[in-house]
Amino acid sequence: MEYHILNTSTCLLVLLVFIPTGLGICPSSCKCSGNDRNVDCSGRNLTVLPQGLQDNLTYLNLSFNQFVDLDHQLTRFTNLRTLDISNNWLKNVPAHLPKSLWELYATNNNIKVLQKLDTAYQWNLRVLDVSRNMVERAVLINNTLSSLKFLNLSSNKLWTVPTNMPYNIETVDLSNNFLSQILPGTLVRLQHLTSLYLHNNKFSYIPDKAFDQLSQLQVVTLYNNPWSCSDNQNIPYVLQWVQGTAAHVVGAPCADQPSPWASTTPAPAQPTALDSSPMIKGTKAADRETSAVAPEPTKVTKTHKQFKAKEVTPLATQSHPVLFPGTDRPLLHSPDGPQEAAATRTIHVQDPTEGNASLAPATGSSTTPMTLSITSGMPTNYSKMPQSTTATLRKEEATPSAPDARVPSCASRWEMGLLLYLAVLHAMALPVD
Repeated sequence: MEYHILNTSTCLLVLLVFIPTGLGICPSSCKCSGNDRNVDCSGRNLTVLPQGLQDNLTYLNLSFNQFVDLDHQLTRFTNLRTLDISNNWLKNVPAHLPKSLWELYATNNNIKVLQKLDTAYQWNLRVLDVSRNMVERAVLINNTLSSLKFLNLSSNKLWTVPTNMPYNIETVDLSNNFLSQILPGTLVRLQHLTSLYLHNNKFSYIPDKAFDQLSQLQVVTLYNNPWSCSDNQNIPYVLQWVQGTAAHVVGAPCADQPSPWASTTPAPAQPTALDSSPMIKGTKAADRETSAVAPEPTKVTKTHKQFKAKEVTPLATQSHPVLFPGTDRPLLHSPDGPQEAAATRTIHVQDPTEGNASLAPATGSSTTPMTLSITSGMPTNYSKMPQSTTATLRKEEATPSAPDARVPSCASRWEMGLLLYLAVLHAMALPVD
């Protein structure tokens, strides 16, 4: 009996000595939880991995330390889901990382290149954050990272948008780089992309059709880029895409500048609500009436193209507008035209000195009142009428007239005709020798 008790005590002592090494106890420089499977060793100025880490870790935080190289040191953690190696001195993503990773955070290191082998076999990786490094080139292999949803390459030194990004990706942050171009086909497969961050780069334009396949895009940031707003050949695509997309665009290009590629022809003025008010309508109607009355003195010239009336001083025209009593029917221009009842137009041109004697010409000469009677229409004695009213008036104008001379009226012609008729009768009544 005593022998069995001694053997049992010995076994318990052996277990107490060797079990902590085999199962792993939380290192003294770290904090552990979840049955020591979640380990936080951040901010400990570590340069090597602490002793005692379990192989079945699911969470490991090594951030804010002084690690320079972790190649091949993390492969044994085959159940690891989240690895945080941010804020260290790493020059590359650690080689041979466990394929069980879901999330990898490697921000604020000295990584210069994202090699294709760094992510070639990460089939389960969902989050990859390599921001705030010095990455100049990111090489991704086609059809790898099939589970990746979030890619953060912001605050690096990239010049070109990485190609071969996984087709299932939903968020891509490429802000704060030196990006100036997007190669053809780079974004064609990203039909599940919902958020794209391109602010604080060097884009001057976006190539044609670069965003056309981003059917699920919800947010895109484009501010703080040196857009070539005067480039009529390349800039129109992104400007038109911004106008037509359903995504929320933060920092639309050239929003505070006129579009030089648009037509500069002023559009015709459209009527506004103010124009329909009674006061505005009345004012516009008055303006139209005024403009219609203003050219009244030249109505003779417009109506009768061949009529050349006597020139009257502009002062007389302004002081005494020409009056046109009578009908508005035009003069007869051809004997073959339609016959109308005769209508008389009388033009009264008066002396300008009657309205304002102080405005008389300095020479002392004055223009006497003149009356012109113009008969229009088809009179019954058309064959006896002058062939051209204009010619008659021109002859009258060419004849110098005395100050009291007047244009012969119709009554004077009738008196002359009557006297001629009486002379003929008197001649006929004389006895024949």
